[in-house]
Amino acid sequence: WGLGMDKSGPVEIYPAGFENYKFLTYKYANGVIMTEEPFNAEKTKGVKFQGKDGWIEVSRGYYKASSKALEFKMEAESWPYETRIPHQINFIEAVRSRKDPQVPVEIGHRTCTVCTLGNIAYDLRRPVKWDPAKEEFVNDLQADLYMHREYRQGYSLPIL
Repeated sequence: WGLGMDKSGPVEIYPAGFENYKFLTYKYANGVIMTEEPFNAEKTKGVKFQGKDGWIEVSRGYYKASSKALEFKMEAESWPYETRIPHQINFIEAVRSRKDPQVPVEIGHRTCTVCTLGNIAYDLRRPVKWDPAKEEFVNDLQADLYMHREYRQGYSLPIL
């Protein structure tokens, strides 16, 4: 959500421990680098945005900035909906009401895809290249094998 690339994804994924990569690293076509690493001594889970004018750290109920110019105060009542009600409850409510959830399904899919790509790079112990428009690996038959599992008897997906 912080990259403004909700309907896209990384183009290269490097697992931690590969060559000089200390952390799981995602590279985007626009040059943005995203890593999975702790951003403070407390190992707070969240995100840290670093730019030429400073940085901000964001997590549920946590916000810290490198300068006063980047600080702001937000009252809990004005926080976005998805921070007040867990996603799984909102999803169940959406199914029951036959309305879209607060976070669109496509965005959830793309978010999960980023995690899956990292896991595949870890499993292969090497970088993978990804085409986010086609949602497929680039010339990598070995990585392609990780995209589908053998289905239990009675379950299948149609071949398109």
